[in-house]
Amino acid sequence: MDAQPITWCQSMSSKIRGTRRSFLSKSAAAAASFTILPSYLVTGARAQDGKLPPSKRINLAVIGVGGRASRVVPGICSDGKAHPVAFCDVDFGAKRVADNLEKYPGVRRFKDFRVMLEEMEQDIDAVSVVTPDHTHLPAAMLAMSMGKHVYVEKPLTHSYREAELLMRAERKFGVVTQMGNQGHTSRASVQFQRMVEEGVVRDITRVDAWKSPGLFFMNPEKRFATYPEEEKVPETLDWDLWCGPAKRKPFSAKYHPFDWRAFWLYGNGMLGDWGAHIIDFVHEFLELGQPTKLTPLRIDDANDVLFPLSSHLTMQFPERGEHPALELTWRDGADHLPQIPEQFQEKLPDGTLEAPKLGGAGTVLYRADGKFAIKRGSHGGTSSVIPGDQAEKYKEVLEVENPSLGHMASFTAACMGEDETRSPFRVGGDLTKTLMLGVICQRLGEELNFDRETERFIDNDRANALLDGPPPRAGWEEFYKMA
Repeated sequence: MDAQPITWCQSMSSKIRGTRRSFLSKSAAAAASFTILPSYLVTGARAQDGKLPPSKRINLAVIGVGGRASRVVPGICSDGKAHPVAFCDVDFGAKRVADNLEKYPGVRRFKDFRVMLEEMEQDIDAVSVVTPDHTHLPAAMLAMSMGKHVYVEKPLTHSYREAELLMRAERKFGVVTQMGNQGHTSRASVQFQRMVEEGVVRDITRVDAWKSPGLFFMNPEKRFATYPEEEKVPETLDWDLWCGPAKRKPFSAKYHPFDWRAFWLYGNGMLGDWGAHIIDFVHEFLELGQPTKLTPLRIDDANDVLFPLSSHLTMQFPERGEHPALELTWRDGADHLPQIPEQFQEKLPDGTLEAPKLGGAGTVLYRADGKFAIKRGSHGGTSSVIPGDQAEKYKEVLEVENPSLGHMASFTAACMGEDETRSPFRVGGDLTKTLMLGVICQRLGEELNFDRETERFIDNDRANALLDGPPPRAGWEEFYKMA
């Protein structure tokens, strides 16, 4: 039995439960509207930079200080409207942690987010969670249950069930939420939504989505099929806390600080990582929901430790109101680029055809009438009509302005009651569910039929077990019961 979680539970869980009960008894109104008082109104504490008065900012607790957080935290704190008051990381010696430590000196430091939230509850308004996928839920769930707004990196969770739990928590606790697929708050997102509203993107029956190989597990020379051998744990790392609710394996530098994405046990591979940036517009604005059938087309070098070397699969989505049935094909790794039909290629002056340049990640959407297709990259990449001779007709529709705030700044503004987030958990969580279904198809390498009503696979116990994910380690169970 792991000592750290049990020790914390014995000494602090009763206090957290008491705090949570107290909060819930006082916050019925908060669930309906923004009435949770930020800590600056309660404590009067000022931002360290002193640039804005207490009534114009929020206090941010940071869970996961390095890596992607070196961009997320400054983004949330842009213009001084938020300021870190607590840093939590299991390894303050990891790469890029120093970026935030140097930018925001003097902020209190913690290794355990549970201790941080317990000790600084009254000083925290919002929490960023930028950690490996398998630790998103406990940190976000505890923060939400204590009335804290939460920004969580993509994919939202490590399993389908976890995504549902955080979506349920969003409804229950009434806090501001945002999943970190930053392109969802961009000019490209505004443009795509307008293209749907104006009928440019309509009657889409087929979508190709792709991602080039980029992580070590997609290099055949670096792959392996057994868990790495044990290495010495860095002195700065609390390995037990890093493992969190997941099964604890002996430490290896193959996991931390970055390559955990390659492992089924901790990450969600390329589909979970980049899918949130590639199919997010299609998923929300075409109201995809969940597929009813998933079929593997190509799974290379499958094993029980690493994600496949290459994965190609299709997802079938049924009719949805005015939207016809749609087939989405995902390709990552080898042969990831789709073949563009000749009717959507450019005709050159000499009569030859030139296929559009697709790049390393993106989507192509095909209309039922075949008049033209829509091509987009990823993140904040805008869309274009192909072939180009059709684009002039829709020039005005394609020209839109940037939103007033970016993805992270809009989270801060929403916490202040001044804006709304564009990828709250009801949006980002639903997208994550789709990504997790694809991950299960990759894992099992077999055709799966999914019931959208019951949210279970049909006659497949192995697949349903993966929907739920492994049970959390001893000492971490309570976070899965809060919603």
